[in-house]
Amino acid sequence: MWEQRLIETSRGMFEIFVKGSGSPLCVTHLYSEFNSNGNTVANPFTEYHTVYLVNLRGAGQSAPSLTEHDLNMRESVKDLEAIREVLHHEKWAFAGHSTGGMLALVYAILAEQSLTKVISGGAAASNEYMRHKGSIYCKDNENNERIREIMQQLNDSQMPLEERRKLNREWTEMSIFYKDRYDEYFNRPNSGKVVSDRLNYYSYVELKNYDLRTQLPEITVPTYIYCGLYDTQCPYDFSREMAELIPNAKLFTFDESNHYPFVEEEEKFAEFVKATL
Repeated sequence: MWEQRLIETSRGMFEIFVKGSGSPLCVTHLYSEFNSNGNTVANPFTEYHTVYLVNLRGAGQSAPSLTEHDLNMRESVKDLEAIREVLHHEKWAFAGHSTGGMLALVYAILAEQSLTKVISGGAAASNEYMRHKGSIYCKDNENNERIREIMQQLNDSQMPLEERRKLNREWTEMSIFYKDRYDEYFNRPNSGKVVSDRLNYYSYVELKNYDLRTQLPEITVPTYIYCGLYDTQCPYDFSREMAELIPNAKLFTFDESNHYPFVEEEEKFAEFVKATL
C-alpha cells in the first residue's frame, strides 16, 4: 500500500501518496483521483525512486478549485512546484501517461529547472490527435459514438458504482491490444477514478487551444517518450512527432500494446523504466 500524506503548501493543501526509495519522482494524471492502492503507471518506478503520486486540485482531499481555470495545465504545474518546494526537493523527475504525459511536456516547458528528467507516455503535443481516424476520440472512428456516450454517462455523479465500473471497463477494452486479457491486466490493486470537473475542463476548454509543438524544441531536460504501437487514444504517430521535436528525446515503442503498455507488456515496461535511470 502507498502511504497517504496531506501537505500544506502556499497554494493550499494537497493529498499525495508515497512509495519507494531513491531519487524523487512525481507521477500524476490530469483528471484522475488516486488512493492508497497506488497506480499501475506509478508502480514500476518505485523500484528506483521515491515516488510521489499526486492528487491534483479538485481530486481526492486536495484543495478545491476557486475558478475553473485553476484546473488548467499551467496552474497544475504551479501546484506541483508548490508541492515540490514543501517536500524540500531542489529537483525531481516527472512521469505522466496520457493527459499526464501532456502535463509532463507543459512542466518541462514552464519549469525544466526543477526537473531531472521527464517521462511522457501515450500522449500528444497538440489536439491533432482528436482528428486522427485511429483515435477513438475522432468523430470518424468507429468507436467514437459509443465513447461519447460513455463519457457523458460517467458525468452522472449519481450513477451506481457497479454501472460506473462497467462503463470504465468498456472504455478500457477499446484501448488494449489483447482484449481477452483485460482481467489479467487489471486484476490488481489500482486507483485512478475520473474526476468529472477536471475531465470536462480539459475536454471543453483547454483542449481547444492545446498545441505545444512550437515549444518542444526548447526542452533540454532528458526526455523519454513511450507509446504502444496500436494506441487508440493518442495514436503512435503523435509520440513519434514529440520525440522528433524534442532535442535528444528517446522514443520507446511497445509492439504489442495499445494505450496501456505498463500492463500489456509489463516486463518490457520494467526494462524501459530501468533505461530511464
